[in-house]
Amino acid sequence: MARALMIQGAGSDVGKSLVVAGLARAARRRGLRVLPFKPQNMSNNAAVTVDSGEIGRAQALQALAAGVEPHTDMNPVLLKPETDVGAQIIVHRMRIATSRAREYDSPKPSLVPP
Repeated sequence: MARALMIQGAGSDVGKSLVVAGLARAARRRGLRVLPFKPQNMSNNAAVTVDSGEIGRAQALQALAAGVEPHTDMNPVLLKPETDVGAQIIVHRMRIATSRAREYDSPKPSLVPP
């Protein structure tokens, strides 16, 4: 059975992604297989994945640190800001909508199947 480790922080831009990259590299150097995962990310800076999708740059860095190819499964929901109050919603390589921040709660339950 796979083991999981969750890293949480008190807010945005507090270093969680960098800590995860460091932990992934350390685990990889010890011979462990590591696959980083972030269910949803907002990022203007996307990285292309092996399955021709895109994920946040931080998740691509984590994949590199773990010694694995970046894949959309590592960051299935990517929000790409278009305006101060709206973003594209990309789910597993597919742009499904553009949503204003206030309206984003309504499509959230349908983004990733149970």
